[in-house]
Amino acid sequence: MERPSDQRRVRGNGSRLAGGAVRQAANRRRRVRSYISIIAGLAIWELVARLIHNSLFIVPFTTVVSRLVTMTVSGQIWPNLGASSYEFAVGFLLGAGTGILIGVVMAASRPVEEYLDIWVTFLYATPLVALMPFFIIVFGVGIPAKIAIVYVMVVFPVLINTFTGIRTADADLLEMVRSFSASPGQVFREVLFPSALPFILTGLRLGVGRGLIAVVVGELFFSQQGLGYLINLAGQSFDTPLLFVGVLILAVAGVVLTGFLQTLERRMTPWRR
Repeated sequence: MERPSDQRRVRGNGSRLAGGAVRQAANRRRRVRSYISIIAGLAIWELVARLIHNSLFIVPFTTVVSRLVTMTVSGQIWPNLGASSYEFAVGFLLGAGTGILIGVVMAASRPVEEYLDIWVTFLYATPLVALMPFFIIVFGVGIPAKIAIVYVMVVFPVLINTFTGIRTADADLLEMVRSFSASPGQVFREVLFPSALPFILTGLRLGVGRGLIAVVVGELFFSQQGLGYLINLAGQSFDTPLLFVGVLILAVAGVVLTGFLQTLERRMTPWRR
């Protein structure tokens, strides 16, 4: 005769399996809808471009792909892609690390928050273009200046989201773990960091978009290489296919990086499903 505990265990396993199947089905539907949306969007792009038939305004998607393939085979795209990727990666990693660190310190210390909050708000609201002369004076016109621009654009959304995530931790849960004499390190590891993790990953997703914009802006102003340089060159020479090549690569990079962070968030925060 089957015991009640065994029956409960079987029902629990069945519920987990059913929940997993539901999530897998939802993920499949999400992917299918994303693919349909992409195909429909590209088809509309192709159709509109052929109906307008004005190469100075818009060119068909197939023309852009053909130009990209030509540049890839000839090797023209690789130095520019490599330069932009390096600038973005270094600036993004430095900005994300600094943002998480300062956000944690501000959330943990009220005096630090009171000292830094006004400056965070001030710098976050400052237009990037207004800082261009400053970056040129301090860093010159090389790669360090563009890394600094990406850094400044990434650090603040990560910082603000980290701070918000820690400060919005469940007060009842904090009181409970402290009542069990948990150390500050245990409180941070078991409560504060899990609470802040979804916010941190959201800040990183915002930082991806801002970082890619910063790469283009930096290369538009002072660069002889990079995707922003190609876009600027295309604009000066009215080379619309080349312009869309640069824009398309940046858009695809943003989608891929954001999708990676969303997948990472689902795996690292399963309790939010």
